[in-house]
Amino acid sequence: MSSAIPGFWAVIPAGGSGTRLWPLSRRSAPKFLLDVTGSGQSLLRSTWSRLEPLVDHRVLVVTGAAHADAVRRQLPMLRDESVVAEPSPRDSMPAIGLAAALIERRDPDAVIGSFAADHVIEDEAAFHRAIHEAVAMARTGELVTIGIEPTGPATGFGYIREGAGLNVPGAEHGRRVEEFVEKPDLATAEKYLESGEYRWNAGMFVVRATTLLELLSDRHPDMVATLREIAAEPNRLEELWPSLTAIAIDHAVAEPAAAAGRVAVVPADLGWDDVGDFESIAGFSDGHHGPDGIIVLSGADDILSVDATGVVSAGSGRLIALVGVEDLIVVDTPDALLVTTPDRCQDVKKVVAQLADKGRTDLL
Repeated sequence: MSSAIPGFWAVIPAGGSGTRLWPLSRRSAPKFLLDVTGSGQSLLRSTWSRLEPLVDHRVLVVTGAAHADAVRRQLPMLRDESVVAEPSPRDSMPAIGLAAALIERRDPDAVIGSFAADHVIEDEAAFHRAIHEAVAMARTGELVTIGIEPTGPATGFGYIREGAGLNVPGAEHGRRVEEFVEKPDLATAEKYLESGEYRWNAGMFVVRATTLLELLSDRHPDMVATLREIAAEPNRLEELWPSLTAIAIDHAVAEPAAAAGRVAVVPADLGWDDVGDFESIAGFSDGHHGPDGIIVLSGADDILSVDATGVVSAGSGRLIALVGVEDLIVVDTPDALLVTTPDRCQDVKKVVAQLADKGRTDLL
């Protein structure tokens, strides 16, 4: 069991609707509120459980107003002020920046760590070791990210290019970040792996709250002023929130800070996944097998298979029978049926876009 880190706060941005996991994930029930891996708890609850040993209840969850009550039900141990409801989506920077401003008022020396509510980490001990190192580096004024050891030439993730070691006490694996790079094509991803200089960017950042706001003020001083106004007068959140620029933390802070030599990375092998699509979910569903060749996400009693392989979620109450097909992904809910293949999982979000174009909000 890892010990709590003095002065360390966890920020959990809980947003998005997981469009690549439709029809399981919807606007009303996004993936962070669901148990999509068969672990027995939602992704949000798993995230809190992983962080709690490090922070001892020093947690802020930033979520959409529509999901605040559900977050509180799943995390009843949190105080009311530990759940911050965004009036509208403004991307990750305003959400994390507001948390930083709120925490800065409580503890000007606080170090914060931002961790998405909908990711999976299998090796919690390795995660805790990496965060201890990241906090040690953050106390020196660095913006620190966790660089995930790649398991293959993935094209769905951004990458971090490592530089020289930094020799920070308590952070023996810490290195300089040379640059963040966007999602590559397959040939480029293969070159990244061959070089040994690149890590996946999982969007985990550890930094002093004040340092984050200082870095943000370099390009977005008005945003920082507004965030600090909201932190000082929380009753003005609804009034001031719409004026904030919608921008991701990578573009607002991480990339320009890396170019200025202000970002460090702790490389780590965590068994990490962003659970972005149904193929990814299948990889975390070992032991949830139904008929031969079928990985069952739910509803095993309603699934039959004859010489078939694939991933099936049966949630409508009707029988699903697969005969002589290979690698199908079938997701059946009371109001929608999805049939796809592993190599087209990323395109499920296009179905959601078409539904939106057709005005089918009942299915979103």
